[in-house]
Amino acid sequence: MNIKQQIPLLLLCACTLSACSQHITSKTFRFAKNQTKVLLTETAKAKKEAAKPNLFSPRSIDKDGNLVLVSSKDWCSGFFAGNLWFLYEYTGDKFWMEQSLPFTAIMEGEKTDGGTHDMGFKLYNSVGNAYRLTHNEKYKEDIIQAAKTLMTRFNPVVGCIKSWDNRKEWKYPVIIDNMMNLELLFEATRLSGDSSFYKVAVTHANTTLKNHFRADNSSYHVIDYDPQTGEVLHKQTLQGFADSSAWARGQAWGLYGYTMCYRETHNKAYLLQAEKIAKFIFTNPQMPDDLVPYWDYDAAKLPGQPRDASAAAIAASALYELSTYSANSKSYKKTADKILNSLSKHYQPQPGGAKGFLLLHSTGHKPANSEIDVPIIYADYYYLEALLRQQRVADKKPVINADGLLKN
Repeated sequence: MNIKQQIPLLLLCACTLSACSQHITSKTFRFAKNQTKVLLTETAKAKKEAAKPNLFSPRSIDKDGNLVLVSSKDWCSGFFAGNLWFLYEYTGDKFWMEQSLPFTAIMEGEKTDGGTHDMGFKLYNSVGNAYRLTHNEKYKEDIIQAAKTLMTRFNPVVGCIKSWDNRKEWKYPVIIDNMMNLELLFEATRLSGDSSFYKVAVTHANTTLKNHFRADNSSYHVIDYDPQTGEVLHKQTLQGFADSSAWARGQAWGLYGYTMCYRETHNKAYLLQAEKIAKFIFTNPQMPDDLVPYWDYDAAKLPGQPRDASAAAIAASALYELSTYSANSKSYKKTADKILNSLSKHYQPQPGGAKGFLLLHSTGHKPANSEIDVPIIYADYYYLEALLRQQRVADKKPVINADGLLKN
């Protein structure tokens, strides 16, 4: 076959791959629309039964099969608003915008809560998506104010944003999850022109790169610092199997966080770190064939361990973006496609089931016996984000859609 014959065949293959991705995405979004309508109904019902007006956003399902709602103080409170914005982005149907607005409005009130490091999860995933899709100026101001609030938790001696408060076992804990909240700071730099947000984000990423990772490029969950000297006092893995183990969702946070940091800075050290984390995750001998990990890679050596679909969804979303920067593009995209295929075939509930959540079999905090093998809202969020990114990559479009609606 000569080169002139090969070109049409290559184009046909590319078109087929794009069409396949669009089919998977469109099929799953049809499922997501129907499920989310169920979840909206169940949320309204549970809120009425609870008679607690501060509980408004679905988080998970408890051991008795009841829907768990949380207040805006909870770190998971912004994900459902984000899911509704993703549905609006994909469909262009104003119904989803109308549903998202009241959930987003509640989250706006959290922009001055300096008692949490989770401002990105809470504000950026809700209000940030609202601004991206509507360009409403009030959301812009919310983002900048939320970033200012998050900055109050930064200690320049440590070089990191502090995680939990009022925890006697640590002086200055910093968790790998914090990498996800840096996106809020980068966005605030763009919106305000104030480079101080950028500098704090980069400093935090550099300090985490230095102290959180082991020689095999797995990460600890928590690093405790001396706030006076910046010295590392202790390294542990609170939500994992052991201090020396690799907690699955923590590895996914790191992969996503350093991929995002490379996008914002073009610092090749961040790209290299993301590639190293991806290698650790996807060459791990404890990774199941369907690429949906057990809750902890070391715990996976023991029988009867639960999976964590949330870790898979987070990693898939990160891999689609990483595929647009790395020389390993084809491999990362193929891996992400396989994850989404596994999730859509084997981890979705029956239509109308699971109170309207999209994914089963996530694990929140197993050592605390909390949210084990249940649907959890952040798994759904990163599942939808990964699906949107899958389609954009297949269509040769930038993975970050800053232009409003997806325009299928």
